[in-house]
Amino acid sequence: MTLMEPPAIPVRKAHDGLELPAIGFGTYKVNGFAGVEAIKSALEVGYRLIDSAFNYENEGVVGKAIRESEVPREDIIVASKLPGRHHQYDEARTTIEESVARMGLDYIDLYLIHWPNPSQGQFVEAWQALVDAQKQGIVKHIGVSNFLPGHIDLLIRATGVTPAVNQVELHPFFQQNEQRAYDEAHGIITEAWSPLGRANQMLKDPTIVRIAEKHGVSPVAAILRWHLQLGDVAIPKSMHAERQRANLDLTGFALDEQDMQDIAAMDNPEGYTFGQNPHWHEEA
Repeated sequence: MTLMEPPAIPVRKAHDGLELPAIGFGTYKVNGFAGVEAIKSALEVGYRLIDSAFNYENEGVVGKAIRESEVPREDIIVASKLPGRHHQYDEARTTIEESVARMGLDYIDLYLIHWPNPSQGQFVEAWQALVDAQKQGIVKHIGVSNFLPGHIDLLIRATGVTPAVNQVELHPFFQQNEQRAYDEAHGIITEAWSPLGRANQMLKDPTIVRIAEKHGVSPVAAILRWHLQLGDVAIPKSMHAERQRANLDLTGFALDEQDMQDIAAMDNPEGYTFGQNPHWHEEA
């Protein structure tokens, strides 16, 4: 296997020193031995951020791919997430340890609370468990996913520890302007799950198609370039090496001011409601 030099994409920095490449690799529904090969391929073509979760039931696959990859472990940032049903402190600590053990790694670089699960109201306990796991050294950096500003305020007040990352649904139809501004003000990296939205719909959107044609690129590349210029971290997923490579190849063009304004006008937050994360179905 010949490793490719990672492309020169921007790096996002958090208040705690965490640095993430602006494009990572998502692993939702990347499972089994085919998943191992897909993740190894992603590492080979230049991805260095691999995003997983306890609920994806693929932490073992992710760990196997990392162990078998020729990319040095210290060059890879692997992330996982704590499910909402395990927010009670002792359960959370055990679940974090299970994640590390499933991956077969000595540590996980970034561990997130998958969502606040507000009906249970134990996410502050869960956050304390992540803080203590970080002190233990089995996770290096900690953050949250699908948290609103008020949720994060509670964590900071209770523990004095600010998340390094907040991973949220973010794409041209749902641009999360208020959340991104809050995250930036607190030194929190905003990560975009579902960066292409409901892809079949968004990739046919006339504005996206026109901008893509203007720059001679695919609609996928145009959207990912928008994320790059917006300042977040996008984590697209593909099982195919050529598409994986294409999703990283975003530095040969740039969207101009008019392009960015036209995409900004696509924002439709009323069309989305907090809690539609397809990853949450097993959470409660």
